[in-house]
Amino acid sequence: MAKVSVSAGMPATKTARQARLQAILNSRAVRSQAELAALLANEGLVVGQATLSRDLVELRAVRVRGKDGGLVYALPKEGGERSVHAASSQELLDTRLIRLCGELLVTAEGSANIAVLRTPPGAANFLALAIDHSVMPAILGTLAGDDTVMVITREPLGGAEVAERFLQFADESSAGA
Repeated sequence: MAKVSVSAGMPATKTARQARLQAILNSRAVRSQAELAALLANEGLVVGQATLSRDLVELRAVRVRGKDGGLVYALPKEGGERSVHAASSQELLDTRLIRLCGELLVTAEGSANIAVLRTPPGAANFLALAIDHSVMPAILGTLAGDDTVMVITREPLGGAEVAERFLQFADESSAGA
């Protein structure tokens, strides 16, 4: 039987565990399964070695050379490339999100803990994915339709502030163009 225990607020599902693994591997360089298990344990997710190994295989994670020459785990990206933490720094993610806001954001409004972002038809999922991959502590998550992204904030009255931040991103992008 797989050894898995989970903290409050995180479901004890394979999907949730693998999503957490992906988030960790995309946010930092991880050299070994033992290091990865320790990082998960720090978050209250205790996983046995066999389960962790199976998850890495299912996620198609491989070890590749990092910037320092050491081996680190990497996940596949679109087009077959491998995503290595060193290659996706927070600065690059922020730059990408700012550029996408400049290209895709039509309007942004906030109410209570929700910001509603409007995009051209068909672009909402693309913008929501970029928001989800960015590290913005004020954001709990997103929901996307065809031309609308609903951004849920952690603060009960954070919607207007987050909407304003996205409008600033769009302004920063157009100022640099």
